[in-house]
Amino acid sequence: MSIHTFTGGILDTNAFLLETEAGSILFDAPDGVADWLSGLGKKVDLLLLTHGHIDHTLDAAQVKREHGCPVAYHRDSLPMLTDPQFFRSFGFNLEVEPCAADFFVEEGSGQLLGGRDLDVFLVPGHCPGSLCFLDKQEGALFGGDVLFAGGVGRWDLPGGDGPLLFRGIREKLFPLGDDIKVLSGHGPVTTIGHERQTNPFLT
Repeated sequence: MSIHTFTGGILDTNAFLLETEAGSILFDAPDGVADWLSGLGKKVDLLLLTHGHIDHTLDAAQVKREHGCPVAYHRDSLPMLTDPQFFRSFGFNLEVEPCAADFFVEEGSGQLLGGRDLDVFLVPGHCPGSLCFLDKQEGALFGGDVLFAGGVGRWDLPGGDGPLLFRGIREKLFPLGDDIKVLSGHGPVTTIGHERQTNPFLT
């Protein structure tokens, strides 16, 4: 098993390619990840989107088209992924190629996704439909923009809710083991234990 990291787009957004014997799962699709995959000669079997913000999804439709892979996300992310006018209605002049879900992912433990046993946590507050994917065997949480090293996802964008975000982190993520690695949508890898003890937004 191996995890490859790509960072790209104007907001330095992270994407993670998890390769296992059962196949490859790509977590998020920022601008440039499709070309990165092509350069590495890597094949994606499933694209999982942590949430619908454009910096995490700009290459989603291209990845789906080029790899012939299913795309999955939470149903609350649907407008952000399929309505070309969604971000424009909030003042963002952005061109987004729609990317329909092949299936929706709901919260729950022991879900077989891309041949991998994952626990899924719904942690809104940064935006509706924000998901975190826990691979217990790898000891890794693919967390999107929920929890960062020394920070949390911003909550001042449309659909944001700070208290909801903080509660979700404390109730759903902090009970995970201290050694669980947090692979965030921006910034370096951290751990649950480190953030529980030192994160200024949550201590």
